Amino acid sequence: MAKPSASISPSPSLNSLVAYESVMRRRIRTALLLVSTALFVSLYLYLHIRLSPFVNHRSPSPAYADPDDFSYLSYITIPRFPVFTDRQQLIVIEPEPETEPESSNRSRGASISEVADGAEETAVAILFPDWEVFIVADPSSAGPGEELHCIFQNNATSPARFAGSLPFSNQTTFLCLLPSSVRRLRPFSQPLISRSSRDHYPAMPNRQPRELLRWSFLAYESLSTEDDVILFVKGVNSRQGINRSPLEFNCVFFSGGDPSVSVRTAVTSSAQEVFRCAHPDLTVAALEGSEGNMEKSRIKISLEILREKRIIPTVALYAPKSASVQPTTSKSLTCASTMVYNVAKFLPEWVIYHSRIGVERFFLYDNGGDDDLRATVDELNREGYDVRTILWPWPKTQEAGFSHSAVYYRDSCTWMMYFDVDEFVYSPSWHDREQPSDQLIEWSLLPPNHSQSNIGQVSINCHDFGPSGRRTHPAEGVTQGYTCRRQIEQPLEQRHKSIVRLQAVEPSLSNFIHHFILRDGYRAMQLGLEAAVVNHYKYQAWPEFQTKFRRRVSAYVVDWTQTVNPTSKDRTPGLGFKPIEPKDWTNKFCEVTDEGLKELVRRWFRRRTSSGFVMPW
Repeated sequence: MAKPSASISPSPSLNSLVAYESVMRRRIRTALLLVSTALFVSLYLYLHIRLSPFVNHRSPSPAYADPDDFSYLSYITIPRFPVFTDRQQLIVIEPEPETEPESSNRSRGASISEVADGAEETAVAILFPDWEVFIVADPSSAGPGEELHCIFQNNATSPARFAGSLPFSNQTTFLCLLPSSVRRLRPFSQPLISRSSRDHYPAMPNRQPRELLRWSFLAYESLSTEDDVILFVKGVNSRQGINRSPLEFNCVFFSGGDPSVSVRTAVTSSAQEVFRCAHPDLTVAALEGSEGNMEKSRIKISLEILREKRIIPTVALYAPKSASVQPTTSKSLTCASTMVYNVAKFLPEWVIYHSRIGVERFFLYDNGGDDDLRATVDELNREGYDVRTILWPWPKTQEAGFSHSAVYYRDSCTWMMYFDVDEFVYSPSWHDREQPSDQLIEWSLLPPNHSQSNIGQVSINCHDFGPSGRRTHPAEGVTQGYTCRRQIEQPLEQRHKSIVRLQAVEPSLSNFIHHFILRDGYRAMQLGLEAAVVNHYKYQAWPEFQTKFRRRVSAYVVDWTQTVNPTSKDRTPGLGFKPIEPKDWTNKFCEVTDEGLKELVRRWFRRRTSSGFVMPW
């Protein structure tokens, strides 16, 4: 039998070796490129987080180590768990050993933020969005008209603008911009407010300068009722619809700047940025003598996170029972409350129109505008309208401002209309009237027999109007200048505004885009489009809309400048993430010509003069 021949494998050809080597080189280059990219991205993210102006990376200090240094509390996450505490406690913690007084090589006599050794600092600064530094100082610090400067840790300066007086603590406030050279530094130190730009930042050899407070985590305002205290806090209930248990917190009351001796009371309600707790006992040693001398004692109030034994940074001051509640005069049937920012030129039309249909008082929460709103309000009041302003400088706190007004004006108004200054309510049934009446809201919008009704809220759908071909603000008013709106496709998903019976508001004060959660026993009533509608002049001429793009006041709506949640209903269709005018903006959102309110307002308000027809605004 013949043996099978042995199989011999051929040697790889030179071409095969060259091809194999080429493939391996490409793979090595690809691997090196991926590794380099990963290292670059990791380094970028590390530096981005380290240099973020809203995150502090120091290790947490011991609880209550420094009453004025809360910078390490930028954000913390705490598991939920039940904590039971006495309703009121007196906590005394041994203070840290005192350090030697520091000296200052700064020029004397010019600074209004000067601090004597051992004294409480007279000003505190907060880093707001857009690199704004908001400074809260004593009432005697300075006033409008003075030329002031912010002096920062590297001696860079920026002008300090007087921003008004806080209405509930009478403290003076200023705004300045954080200079570009300071933005590269870490940490950010509290600036000095000076009357001289030649002043120098003080040397502090024995301690670190106080850091800027972060707006993202701060107790910023308080309000007292007869029964409890309402505290407004940013950064605790930061997700819409998710509220932490009140059992996780205490309210903390302390005199001056030292919370090591303080009184605590249990939190009874926690919703959005609103926390309610019991009044402290002012006869306790920690607060003794404060009740009769509030201006001098300056009792601060904050929120304690129990498990962490940490106190949230605060600029809020406590007022004793009923000291900060709006005094009762005659109670009005219908009032209006809204948050405003640079609306002076829009305000007269809004006030005059709604006053003539039944709104008796107007309460404006001024969100820090710089357009001389005060002069416009004074002129309206001289003409017989009742318009009041409250300085409310806190960014993106519209819901909190509405919560505040629902309590603060509860004894002044039965119904509160929560509409913005670019929103006008009317009923198609009013077209039969030759003149307006100050009873139209009661007749057409409020429930029949409303004083005996269980209706606690009236909701009214909106029509969203576009620029209507306009490139500038219409001098004759928004009701006359904007007449083209979007088509309603899904009325049930339409945005609506509300008129709220204040006594029906649930104690948590929760509200979402102009409507409130109601107490048990009350219900809401939805009006159909045939009964009433709110004309929302939302997409105005680009210069006006650009301001709105920058300044969103609601805490829970999407920020148009952030590249997140691009499908949100809060976003303007066709608008990107920068305030750049889209192509053909003047003709956008024009699907239906609607001149119903325009014709009604013209018939009611237009007057003939020697120079032609004019509107009263």
